[in-house]
Amino acid sequence: MKALILAAGFGTRLLPHTQERPKPLFTLGNRPLLEIAINGLVEAGCEHILINTHHLHEKIQSFVRSLRVPVKIQLVHEKEILETGGAIANIRSFVEDGPFFVINSDVVSSLDLKALYEFHSASGVLATLAVHDHKEFNIVKIDSRGFIENFEFPEKGLAFTGIQVLSPAIFDRFPDQKKFSSIDLYRTLCPEHQVKAYVAQNLFWRDIGTPFSYTETSMRWTAGQALDLPVTDLGPIEITPLAGDGSDRKWFRASSPREPARTRSVVISDHGICSRAGDNLAQIRSFVRIGGHLFSKGIPVPEILAFDELSGIVVLEDLGHAHLADRIKTLDRSGILSLYKRVIQRIIEFSQKGKIGFDPAWTCQTETYSRDLILEKECRYFMEAFVQGYMGIEIDFNDYIEEFNYIADMALKHSTPGLMHRDMQSRNIMIHKEKIFFIDYQSARTGPLEYDLASLLIDPYVTLARNAQEDLLAYAIEILGIKDKIKTENFLRTFGFCCLTRNLQILGAFGYLSRVKGKTGFQAHIPPALDSLKSIFLKLDQGKLKNLTDLVRQL
Repeated sequence: MKALILAAGFGTRLLPHTQERPKPLFTLGNRPLLEIAINGLVEAGCEHILINTHHLHEKIQSFVRSLRVPVKIQLVHEKEILETGGAIANIRSFVEDGPFFVINSDVVSSLDLKALYEFHSASGVLATLAVHDHKEFNIVKIDSRGFIENFEFPEKGLAFTGIQVLSPAIFDRFPDQKKFSSIDLYRTLCPEHQVKAYVAQNLFWRDIGTPFSYTETSMRWTAGQALDLPVTDLGPIEITPLAGDGSDRKWFRASSPREPARTRSVVISDHGICSRAGDNLAQIRSFVRIGGHLFSKGIPVPEILAFDELSGIVVLEDLGHAHLADRIKTLDRSGILSLYKRVIQRIIEFSQKGKIGFDPAWTCQTETYSRDLILEKECRYFMEAFVQGYMGIEIDFNDYIEEFNYIADMALKHSTPGLMHRDMQSRNIMIHKEKIFFIDYQSARTGPLEYDLASLLIDPYVTLARNAQEDLLAYAIEILGIKDKIKTENFLRTFGFCCLTRNLQILGAFGYLSRVKGKTGFQAHIPPALDSLKSIFLKLDQGKLKNLTDLVRQL
C-alpha cells in the first residue's frame, strides 16, 4: 500500500502565516499536520509514502528527516507547481504496482482509510473519492449507484474530502501535459462510471486552509485532547464565546454533548495565530510556562489541560463564572473582609512560593518589575494614553521626569521581593467551589508583593471603603509577620507608591482601551480610578510631587 501526500502548495489563503512556515507544518496539539497524515496512513497499512514539495520545501525536508516511522518516506520536489493532476502524474513510476492513496496535507479527519482502500479495491473503478456532508463544500453530485456524475451541484451534493484512492490504470487516461487539475480529469471520467464516491457517515473533517478554519479546528482538536475525546467526537463539541477582557485574546467554553455521564466543560483561550516572533507568541509561551510552574507549586490557578502554540490555543480547567467582583455583591461588610483576607493569604502564597524556581526567561515583557518598566509602562503610559490620548491635554512627559523618577525609586526602595502577578484585580480572581483561583497570570515577573496588594485594594472594579482597605492592609502586615516599626513604615510607604504606579497604569489602560481599541465599556471605571489617584497623591510627598499633584487635581 502506497500514498501521495500533496504538500507543495503556497498556502495563499493563510498568508502571511505561510511566508515562513509551509502549511503542512501547521500544528494541531503541537503536532504538524504532515505528521498526523503520515501516522494515519501508517495505521492504515501504508508502507511507502511519497510527499510532493515546492513552497519552503527545505523545511518539509528537514522535518521529514527528523521523523522516526517504520515506513519508507520519499520526497518528490517540484521545481514548479504541477497542480494536483501533474503531481500525481509525476509519481507514476513509484505507484504502478497497485492502488494508492492521494491525500491533501491541509485536511484532518476521522476517516477510516483502510475501509476506503478496501472499498476502492473491490469497486473496479479508476478513482474513488471520499465524500461526506459538509454544507460549505457540498458540490459533488452522486447517482443512485454511487458513481460521481459531476462537481457542479451547489449545496445539494456532498463535499470531497481531499482523500482518494486511485488505480494505476488511471495514468493511461492522463492528458499529455505537465500541469493539470485532477478534478478536471475526473470530469472526463465521470460519464464512463470510472469515478466512485465513498460516502462517509458521521465524519469529523476539517480543511485548515484559512485562518478561521485553522483556529476553529485547533480549538476542537485541543479541547478534544483535554476532554479525552476520540477524533470522531470532535465535531459535536459545543463552543460558545465568553465575555472578553482588555486584551485581544478571545475566550470560549467548550463541552461535548455526547456521553453525558462523562461530560465536562473546559475554557479555551485564543491568543491568535503565532506564526512568527512577536507579542502573541511571547504571551502564549509565558501563559503556558508560568501557568505550569504555578500549578506545580500548588498555587491556585486553573490547570492547563492542553495547548497548541502555533494556533495560539490554550485549554484550561473550567472555573465557572464567579469572579471576586461578582461574589462580594452578595456579602455584607463582615463577609467582604473575611473573603478578602482569604485572598490576601493566597496573594502572599503566590508571591513567596511562586518565586521559588521561577525562571525569568519565562517572562513575556521584562524579567522584573524594574525602574524602566515603571517609567515607560506606567508613568509614560498614563501621560500619553490617558492625559493626552483620552483627556486631550497637550503635555510633555519629560516636563515631569524628575517626579516620575522619584516615584519609580520609592516604589522599589524597600519592596518585599516575590513573584508579582501585576494585574491582581477582582476580575482576575475567581471563586470556584468556594476556593480562590488566580487567572491571567501571563505577565507575572519578580517584583514587589506590595504592588499586587495595591492592585487588589484600589481595584477600580470594586470600590472598597477606605477603612476596609486599611484593615486589610494591616492584616497583610500581620500575616507577613512584620512587627518592627521601621519595617512597618517602609512597607506602608512602598505600598503607597505601588498604589500610585498601579493607578497610573490603570488609567493609561482605560484611556487606551476606550480611545484606541474602542472598548468603551471601560469608560465607566475611569471616574473611580481618577478619584483613587487623587486621594493617593494627597497621602504622598507633596513637596516631591508638586507638579504632578497640580496636574492630577485638574483632571
